[in-house]
Amino acid sequence: MTEITREMLLDLHQRMVRIRIFEEEAGRLSEAGRIPGALHLYVGEEAVAAGVMAHLEAADQITSTHRGHGHLVAKGGDLRQMYAELFGREAGYCKGKGGSMHIADLDLGMLGANGIVGGGPPIAVGAAFSNKYRKTQNVSCCFFGDGASNEGTFHEAANIAALYRLPIVFVCENNGFGEFTRQDRHQAIQDVADRAGSYGMPGVIVDGMDVTAVYEAAGEAIARARRGEGPTLLECKTYRFFDHVGVRGMGMVYRTDDEVLQWKKRDPIATFEERLQEMGILAADQAAAIHERVLFEVREAIAFAENSPPPDPSVLLEDVYTLAAGGGR
Repeated sequence: MTEITREMLLDLHQRMVRIRIFEEEAGRLSEAGRIPGALHLYVGEEAVAAGVMAHLEAADQITSTHRGHGHLVAKGGDLRQMYAELFGREAGYCKGKGGSMHIADLDLGMLGANGIVGGGPPIAVGAAFSNKYRKTQNVSCCFFGDGASNEGTFHEAANIAALYRLPIVFVCENNGFGEFTRQDRHQAIQDVADRAGSYGMPGVIVDGMDVTAVYEAAGEAIARARRGEGPTLLECKTYRFFDHVGVRGMGMVYRTDDEVLQWKKRDPIATFEERLQEMGILAADQAAAIHERVLFEVREAIAFAENSPPPDPSVLLEDVYTLAAGGGR
């Protein structure tokens, strides 16, 4: 951690705080019935997105998941457009038609959140193949969960990526649950990273609650991809503080309150702020001021979104495309 610059440490902190406050406010709006549809919140997992995204440029691509707000926030997404999309407003990233699970920003290399479990790996591999074919220095990063690592799409993507030494990093956000199913109930292995060896790529396990650990491991994997040395599977052990859907979820009992409490003691933001205070980099009052400033920014974005008009029904089928097999029209 001492080798990471002061500026980068503060940058990592800022990214995590922006994610946390964005998600907490979105959760409150959802619980109050002010945002339609299902929200899969990223609270607790902020260190993963922040640590990876700090190494990426706008031209580097990412694919996301149904729990994708944090990835776009960490990559520099516009909070006003994000909230407008959550509210289903015309000013949203997808003109109010995509909602929480399909936010995309191609200008930032965000190829889209995805409501299909395991839907991201083939897209990220396609982006990586394009980067290699065009001889760019760009990489793609594919985010997915422990549950998605059971999908055929992941295994096919991993095989192709390793075979062609594509510039891609597979980032498994292992929060211990596939929806409501504990990992040991849907996998016979403890570490998803073990699967990397089957495809001829490195598998790296990192503490996903420690932003500097993620930053360092992701930096090595991304640099390796840029050098043309092929893919890496990075497994980040993390935990979501809220339920699978929303804050309180659907009332299913699948983990104990004590388990959640124990993980909250390792809150990636609170523990990082303590370390920064010990290093003399960020005092408690300075951290509080950052939280207040971000909260103001988020609430301004919410006000913008709520005051924006919904899309007109006449444009319902605009920007909707189908592809026919066999070259048909």
